[in-house]
Amino acid sequence: MKLDKRDYDAVIIGAGPNGLAAGILMQQHGLQVLIVEGKDTIGGGSRTSELTLPGFKHDICSAVHPLGVGSPFFRTLPLKQYGLEYLFSDIEAAHPLDDGSAGVLKRSVEETARLLGHDEQAYLSLMKPLVQNWPGLAADVLGPLHFPKKPFALAAFGLAAIPPATVLAKRFKTEKARALFAGMAAHSIQPLSNLTTSAIALVLMANGHLGGWPVAKGGSQNLANALAAYFTSLGGKIETKTYVTSLQQLPSAHAVLFDVTPKQLLQIAGHKFSSLYKWQLKRFRYGDGVFKIDWALDAPVPFKNEDCRKAATVHLGGTLDEIAASEAASGNGKHTDKPYVLLAQPSIADPTRAPEGKHTAWAYCHVPNGSVKNMTGVIENQVERFAPGFKERILARHTFNTEQMQKHNPNYIGGDINGGIIDIAQLFTRPVLRWSPYKTSDKGLYICSSSTPPGGGVHGMCGYWSAKKALNDVFGIEVKRL
Repeated sequence: MKLDKRDYDAVIIGAGPNGLAAGILMQQHGLQVLIVEGKDTIGGGSRTSELTLPGFKHDICSAVHPLGVGSPFFRTLPLKQYGLEYLFSDIEAAHPLDDGSAGVLKRSVEETARLLGHDEQAYLSLMKPLVQNWPGLAADVLGPLHFPKKPFALAAFGLAAIPPATVLAKRFKTEKARALFAGMAAHSIQPLSNLTTSAIALVLMANGHLGGWPVAKGGSQNLANALAAYFTSLGGKIETKTYVTSLQQLPSAHAVLFDVTPKQLLQIAGHKFSSLYKWQLKRFRYGDGVFKIDWALDAPVPFKNEDCRKAATVHLGGTLDEIAASEAASGNGKHTDKPYVLLAQPSIADPTRAPEGKHTAWAYCHVPNGSVKNMTGVIENQVERFAPGFKERILARHTFNTEQMQKHNPNYIGGDINGGIIDIAQLFTRPVLRWSPYKTSDKGLYICSSSTPPGGGVHGMCGYWSAKKALNDVFGIEVKRL
């Protein structure tokens, strides 16, 4: 397709994993792409910094990457050649209970099931078919509504994924299995009584059985750095410290892709959109926020359960009923004294994160969007509940409330790290109800952030699908499906 001369073929606003993924796909197809980043470092939700003490490297948002190693697009990229190395803990994830036991996710489906005792067969019947089918399903599940490659397998997944987590978990008899599933489902950051909350649990567990839940050696920043290095090796260009508030700031291009949420998209380009599209964007709903703590520790977290000491990811909060109550509270605008806490201890797998003999860990709980309440004591009490003596091991801490999270990353509106709530009403209509959710109402303008399908997570698939659409629409280039 012959087009008039512009400064670039495409400009992408935002150098998070989705913006970088979009840039890579377009460069791979012979375009000249500029990525413009507002911060002084690239990475978006994949940045690492010494937040507490010198020598302690903390992942500011994403730390463990089951969807990074399992991303259908990232798996096609030579990221190892550009410095990315994944490291694995002995156990993918763990969920302790007050009696000292814990549900654990191991790489083996059979071993995970066996450790669940009376729920062994229930777990195998749920997860084994999904794990077997997942490689052929991944690109369809992690994307917009379209005709799938394996419609019958996808339909089977949908039957399990659509029910609320509180319903699907009841197929298990033991509290250990129910709690393990609830902790996975709570990654959806919404009440577990909502439809489709089972989906995120199934996806995370399937990826744990196939590719694991790794950390990036040296910090999540190195995942972003590898993407950027590969992008620039293809001829792409990145400019940092350029915060875009207007299209007038950008050089001329045939396509502009926005790795931002609807709020910023309206601010930057709202004057270009139809009244209907603007109305739809204004109705976009953001979800709960997070309150996050990073710790520098003088020793590992002293979990009572030995398996929890071997897992880079630990879900805290007790039973299914406790976690469901916690998530319902934050979803209804309330705080709780016993929240679900997602804890990551990357230095268990990656000793480069801290000085010799020391450790790093972070945790967050879900809070109402925009909350500024200090949840430090509440979170640390939940850790202490399952790891007595934890507080004595804290050398330093750094906290983010929802306002500070948004200041760090403007895409985290009100502390929402998922780019908008992913409930049944907004699962396939993010950011608006359109045949192509990535295409705006104005020719040549596209959105590629986690506010599009499949939503939050470091997988780059939002960027991939958006760039695929732009390549076809603007440049007449058909990208072979993954």
